[in-house]
Amino acid sequence: MSVVPSRTRALETTKASNEKLGLGYIDLYLLHAPGDVATRDETWRALEELHEQGILKDIGVSNFGEAHLEKLLNTAKVKPAVNQVELHPWLMRPTLVKYCKEHDILLEAYSPLAKAIKLSDPTLVEIANEVGVTPAQVLVAFSLANDFITLPKSVNPDRQKANLDAVDVKLTPTQIAKLAALDEYLVTGWDPIKDHAV
Repeated sequence: MSVVPSRTRALETTKASNEKLGLGYIDLYLLHAPGDVATRDETWRALEELHEQGILKDIGVSNFGEAHLEKLLNTAKVKPAVNQVELHPWLMRPTLVKYCKEHDILLEAYSPLAKAIKLSDPTLVEIANEVGVTPAQVLVAFSLANDFITLPKSVNPDRQKANLDAVDVKLTPTQIAKLAALDEYLVTGWDPIKDHAV
């Protein structure tokens, strides 16, 4: 059995994805999860090459902690534009958020609704009632108030519209602080930040 090197595989699969899309380029391409160090470095080099060729307009990472980012930045020619991680009031990741902001890496929040498992949280419901919106809309507004690129997921057209309408929801600093105080490091799925070696 032969194993295709990570760099070669990354180049081939990314070019194949680009061809399938038929646009000539991809706006943003993420390296998903840190993985092992050797694979991570080889794959990032490939993404940098594709970025230099104009095939990838921006490149970023997903599920990288501060130590993963620091190690990557030590050798990277191109800084990640984005770090996509799970972020919501129950998982604030304050040191990672601070690190990314200090290094001009945008944060993209996946699962900003915490997979809906906290929609009946008393603090959240209280704020939703004060503002006159749904708890889910409060969570989207909270994510946006923290300058996170926000990725709520729904296949329901009504919920999709409600999520979009949440762009207009404005929370007070007190409401934002109350929500942030809910942080308990609640990961609603797998936590690759903790599971991958630096």
